[in-house]
Amino acid sequence: MTLHNTHLRAQDAVSRLDTFIALSDFDRPTLVVDLDRVEQQYRALDAGLGRAQIHYAVKANPAEEVIDRLVTLGSHFDAASKGEISLCLSRGAKAHQISFGNTIKKPSDIAWAWDRGITLFAADAEEELEKIAENAPGAQVYIRLIVEVSEADWPLTRKFGCDATKALELLDYARDLCLEPVGFSFHVGSQTRRAEMWIPALDALAQTWKAAQDAGHDLSVLNIGGGFPAFYGEEVDAPEAYAAKVMELVTERFGDVRHIMAEPGRGMVAEAGTIVAECMLVSRKSERDLHRWVYLDIGRFSGLAETEGEAIRYQLETARDHEATGPCILAGPSCDSADVLYEKRPVQLPVGLKSGDRVLIRNTGAYTSTYSSVGFNGFPPLDVVCI
Repeated sequence: MTLHNTHLRAQDAVSRLDTFIALSDFDRPTLVVDLDRVEQQYRALDAGLGRAQIHYAVKANPAEEVIDRLVTLGSHFDAASKGEISLCLSRGAKAHQISFGNTIKKPSDIAWAWDRGITLFAADAEEELEKIAENAPGAQVYIRLIVEVSEADWPLTRKFGCDATKALELLDYARDLCLEPVGFSFHVGSQTRRAEMWIPALDALAQTWKAAQDAGHDLSVLNIGGGFPAFYGEEVDAPEAYAAKVMELVTERFGDVRHIMAEPGRGMVAEAGTIVAECMLVSRKSERDLHRWVYLDIGRFSGLAETEGEAIRYQLETARDHEATGPCILAGPSCDSADVLYEKRPVQLPVGLKSGDRVLIRNTGAYTSTYSSVGFNGFPPLDVVCI
């Protein structure tokens, strides 16, 4: 799929959002989410994944309306906390549809989840297995593996997972603790833009899978995690084709696994959302300054945390986009010098942009409302409206 066609696919989905936004007034930064678009993404990924079961990564966007729609579609859920489990259960999800996928859990939260019927837990350390054995005796566990080689835009290799040697030891230890070790999980990295980018990680991880089988473990669960991409200006594959190719690559390397889990978050909800923001100030620091500074009423602490390191390049639109443009440094409104969104690679914005102009930030349905602070500097947290 070409970048041009990918862009058109993203643009086709915004008409309902644009109609609502054009007819609405907003007195604070607001994320508008199109639930029909969420459903469209779910159906496309589900079709491509085939026999794999979707466990939506709740952390991407935990809006009740999003969970409600996914429950009606039969989605399962990957929960990172007691709060996310409680949310899913309260919206009609069944306990067997929820996995406790965080490898860092309080003993009391493990016991709470077990008492409510949650039976599948993630771990990547001996102490975590001991906590699970004590508070959820006999539970099913899968061991999270480190992904040493990732071609993702945002690799996730440091904080979670363990290496192959440790993983095999943990399978044995789980069995010694009278738990049921069922398999492995991994995360190839956030925003893995093309399916072929999974190949190096899958090749390495398949060796660990085979080693576990050779050691006598009857593995039944392979959790391939997330990594399903959204459009942020660079080419990405269409969701159904992307998911189908990933499954083809997985099957080639892992064979006929009895139960495959996938945990799309960004790929499910990002393109369903647009943030309505406002320009607060346009200025230059001196007459010699090459770039204007543009300050929005939303910044790193009020929803745009993924601009850290300029990792995610959000697409901006204004009513002046037909005018001449020039490079700008983009920043948020707070009194914190770290609240700068794009400086290393300035963004192109209309020369005539001024305070009060509306700025739309596209494909922001994922990891914005959940990263928004309660009220840093007294600025309100990101509001969310689902249509």
